[in-house]
Amino acid sequence: MKRATHAFVIGLAVVVVAGSASIAAAQTTTQPTGQKTLAATLNVYVFPAEGQNPEQQSMDEAACYNWAVQNTGSDPFDLQKQAQQQAQQTEQAKQQAKRAGSGAGAQGAVRGAAAGALIGAIAGDTGKGAAWGAGLGAVSGASQGAAARQHAQTQAARQGQSAQQAIAQQQENFIKAFTVCLEAKDYMVKF
Repeated sequence: MKRATHAFVIGLAVVVVAGSASIAAAQTTTQPTGQKTLAATLNVYVFPAEGQNPEQQSMDEAACYNWAVQNTGSDPFDLQKQAQQQAQQTEQAKQQAKRAGSGAGAQGAVRGAAAGALIGAIAGDTGKGAAWGAGLGAVSGASQGAAARQHAQTQAARQGQSAQQAIAQQQENFIKAFTVCLEAKDYMVKF
């Protein structure tokens, strides 16, 4: 009886250890590793509809990524860099437009003073005419400078927005191609 009890306990221990090992193995394959898949990095959700294992899915995603790059001519990681550079260029253009219009008031004052001096000479008081002309020229120049500055800033913003839209369209085309390829390999895909 004692031997039977020992055999039963040993057998039970073997079953428990074997069961624990298979549970640990199952958890290892289903638990996330903390690294995003290529599709997840692109904000694309992929489900292996035919039970493909993670290694196969990774290879399929890489193959579809390369296929999509080849067929669209766009690499989404390069497009992301382009979008960032375009945003910086747009901001720089807006800042340059802001600075460019700041001297318009002084330029207007010089032109106004010259015109005022001419009118003052005709009226008999060159100094007074130059002073009035400089004041009017400064106001007029500042007003024109502000309008020019606003126009240049608006134009820079429109150009930047247009470039961003073009980049977004390229990214969308890439995602469509990537998705089509994965669906052809029996994955369910959503983005």
